[in-house]
Amino acid sequence: MRITVTGSIATDHLTVFPGRFRDQLLPDRLDHVSLSFLADTLDVRRGGAAANIATGLARLGQRPVLVGAAGKDFAEYAAWLESAGVDTGSVRVSETLHTARFLCTTDADHRQIATFYAGAMAEARHISLAAVARRVGTPDLVVVAPNDSAAMLRHTAECRALGISFVADPSQQLAWLDREETRRLVVGARYLFTNAYEAAFLLERTGWTRDEVLTRVGAWITTHGADGAEIARQGEPAERVPALRTPDAVDPAGVGDALRSGFLAAVARNLPPGTALRLGCALATIVLESAGTQEYKVVPTDLLSRVLDAYGPGEAAALEPLLGELP
Repeated sequence: MRITVTGSIATDHLTVFPGRFRDQLLPDRLDHVSLSFLADTLDVRRGGAAANIATGLARLGQRPVLVGAAGKDFAEYAAWLESAGVDTGSVRVSETLHTARFLCTTDADHRQIATFYAGAMAEARHISLAAVARRVGTPDLVVVAPNDSAAMLRHTAECRALGISFVADPSQQLAWLDREETRRLVVGARYLFTNAYEAAFLLERTGWTRDEVLTRVGAWITTHGADGAEIARQGEPAERVPALRTPDAVDPAGVGDALRSGFLAAVARNLPPGTALRLGCALATIVLESAGTQEYKVVPTDLLSRVLDAYGPGEAAALEPLLGELP
């Protein structure tokens, strides 16, 4: 199965302020705030939902095509993605703007002040999936991950027009979409992904009930953090998959993207959705134990052992052919 992943490409610039923001704020001067914080660490990480998902797919033996917009500073990031096995030939590189950036400072109380700069991501609306198909062939599945909202709507419409199956993953962009736009992103999706909060938000945005959503998608996967995930289909009981427990959690960033990667890599091998979701949960745990969204390594024997311990020999046997082909 050929998978194309559309969505955001970004870098995260993470700093730590050893003091407390609250000590710098004067309640009677909040209308004149002008502050700076001396940070003692800076961590620059590669990120963006589409890039994260594509990297996970590549680590599980796929050769995904990444579709999104990046900035004139993208060359080093592109080389990293290519070395991981991601096709970046359909990434639009802006001539004037920088790659999207998430700038965040965390204080001693774990409070955060953050800014997101969309930058080149705004140019993703100019990317045509038809042009991508001419370059690499028509994909079997297109992931519409969080991105410039106009780009998400365009890619979804193109999938319908071209008869391509697609994954709807609106995530945080739900806050910027109106009712009609949200419905257009969802209707006809082979898979819909949300977390539990986004699921409630999606129902509010669309005005549909849960059952009405399920009549419009092939399956709805909802993540529940430490409580795992579930997959629901019209007319069937929801299947709940527990998360893997770990005492070595480091950073939750990118965990949801990893779950999507694992799920889609298994689906690409025609494995049942429940088995696919178990692989997604296992990969998500590996990312949870790593600092950064793409810095983890997949060791096939370790991943298979985790599946065996968590879900039993049947699921491990189902996934062994896929994992056994990984280097």
